Amino acid sequence: MSSDTPPTTLTVFFGFQRIAQGSKAEVLDQLRRRDDPGPYLVFDDQTGTQLDLDLRELLPELRDHEAEHRDDAPRGVGRPKLGVVAREVTLLPRHWDWLGRQPGGASVALRKLVDDARRVNAERDTVRAAHEATYRFMTAIAGNLPGFEEATRALFAGEEQRFGNLIEPWPADVRAHLQKLSAAGWPSQ
Repeated sequence: MSSDTPPTTLTVFFGFQRIAQGSKAEVLDQLRRRDDPGPYLVFDDQTGTQLDLDLRELLPELRDHEAEHRDDAPRGVGRPKLGVVAREVTLLPRHWDWLGRQPGGASVALRKLVDDARRVNAERDTVRAAHEATYRFMTAIAGNLPGFEEATRALFAGEEQRFGNLIEPWPADVRAHLQKLSAAGWPSQ
């Protein structure tokens, strides 16, 4: 995880009720203490993606077993301790030629280009990410609720007030989580 990536938090729903929220370890602990059998809907708060959690995960006997086998993992290419990950990039010969002429070589030039693009497009990327996370969560939990299609249109049209009005009759915990996920996706006032 890079230093500018916030830690992942999860939110768990049982039906339309939010029953747990926090880090993966905190959520697993909260769910293990519940008496109901589920099913639980677990969502990543950054992406709105629905996740599968194994409630047996992070139990003491499993942690010990994982620790025994952690050193057996093969080392990857790159500098994993620094967070450097090697992946394939396909470019045309003229692109490789240009990258090869840059100070520091292709890797340094690509990192600079990506950092510049991230800086220039930061606001647009934030809005897009908020819309996508909201849509993923909304589709998974509220796809059958009245006004879903219109709420989706309002979300992607950037119509905050209309979106709020359309989700107003929805269950309180679902509505609150939608407002949290979508907050970064509305134009600054």
